Amino acid sequence: MTMRHFLSTQDWSRPELDALLAQAAQFKRHRSGTALAGKSIALLFFNPSMRTRTSFELGAFQLGGHAIVLQPGKDAWPIEFESGTVMDGEAEEHVAEVARVLSRYVDLIAVRAFPKFQDWTVDREDRVIHAFARHASVPVINMETITHPMQELAHILALQQHFGCADLRGRKYVLTWTYHPKPLNTAVANSALQIATRFGMDVTLLCPNRDYLLDARYMEFARRNVAENGGSLTLSHDPQEAYRGAHVVYAKSWGALPYFGRWADEKPIRDAHRHFIVDEAKMALTDHAVFSHCLPLRRNVKATDAVMDSPACIAIDEAENRLHVQKAVMARLVEGRDS
Repeated sequence: MTMRHFLSTQDWSRPELDALLAQAAQFKRHRSGTALAGKSIALLFFNPSMRTRTSFELGAFQLGGHAIVLQPGKDAWPIEFESGTVMDGEAEEHVAEVARVLSRYVDLIAVRAFPKFQDWTVDREDRVIHAFARHASVPVINMETITHPMQELAHILALQQHFGCADLRGRKYVLTWTYHPKPLNTAVANSALQIATRFGMDVTLLCPNRDYLLDARYMEFARRNVAENGGSLTLSHDPQEAYRGAHVVYAKSWGALPYFGRWADEKPIRDAHRHFIVDEAKMALTDHAVFSHCLPLRRNVKATDAVMDSPACIAIDEAENRLHVQKAVMARLVEGRDS
């Protein structure tokens, strides 16, 4: 079987994603196993992590494997990713050697690398993880770059288990922008838009204005997913209209791409939309909707205490599911190599 990476859910078919979710649900019922017995994974963190690091390390352990955590530039050498560069700066080694050497040691490589927030035309190429995928001879896993596929699977599993069915078609899904004092990565928003449309829901993207629309690539993925899986995609800048009748509210803050790298110019616009916070009044407009967020979440900035502490909040369930879906992905990729 040809080696596969797990960089984006768009690279995997719906039946394949359904199989991963079914396996994750099984791991949720029975946490221990031997799917990674004698196997190892290198976890490379270019950015901070709590849930991702904990769930990947623990997941490998629970399946009999071993995880090695590396932080390039801290406890490992800084890495160069450009081709043909004269390496007379901070980087001590090139990804071409790093990926190939790690491939001789471990069975899987996972990478977490956020954008630099300077030039979106560069950041949207996702060069770090694609460089690892290009040079590695073992499967590479995306632990969050400009998308967050593991969060996608954890989110969908939480929704399936809350609603008690695998079929989420017919549900009104609101992906809402929320205020944050700093401009944040669009990764989770990109991923939420992808996976919600992939599973046939009626998706509303709620944001302050058109400057906050997501990258054209992910808007096109969403439109394509609707065409292939049913459901719909609606754009809204009106919270009252968007929330009305919703079954799912998913919140995330992100920076406006036209202001990428010019955040001081974007700040007044962001500051003027603090009212996009998820609160009791907005949730009361929904059809008894569930609320979730990828975490971490700033309480009373993105969502109120009342929303976070209500029975409708499934953010903790979603966070737990990271452990289970990641085990399913690791097991599937190792199985694929051994086939």
